[in-house]
Amino acid sequence: MPMKNPPHPGDFIRTEIIEPAGLSVTAAAAALRVSAGAVQPAERQGRPFGRNGPEVEKAFGVKMDTLMRMQVSYDIARTRKREKEIRVQRIFADAHP
Repeated sequence: MPMKNPPHPGDFIRTEIIEPAGLSVTAAAAALRVSAGAVQPAERQGRPFGRNGPEVEKAFGVKMDTLMRMQVSYDIARTRKREKEIRVQRIFADAHP
């Protein structure tokens, strides 16, 4: 059964890696060799580290695959929360739910 509130990968990186290591967003960005602006939106759950995945993997040891699965789960959960607002007519009555 899917999680109703899966963590955002940016939140995971912040709470499980950046904060325990005593790093700031600026220091984490320096470790990744990216701008703080590239890390900060992800840390604020605005978007995943995405294109910085290889750097995150090398610097912090979190596999890109894991972060991408976390992002997909997070996105699906957000969509499920608003599914009652989605107004479309089913095209195929036999379609799987």
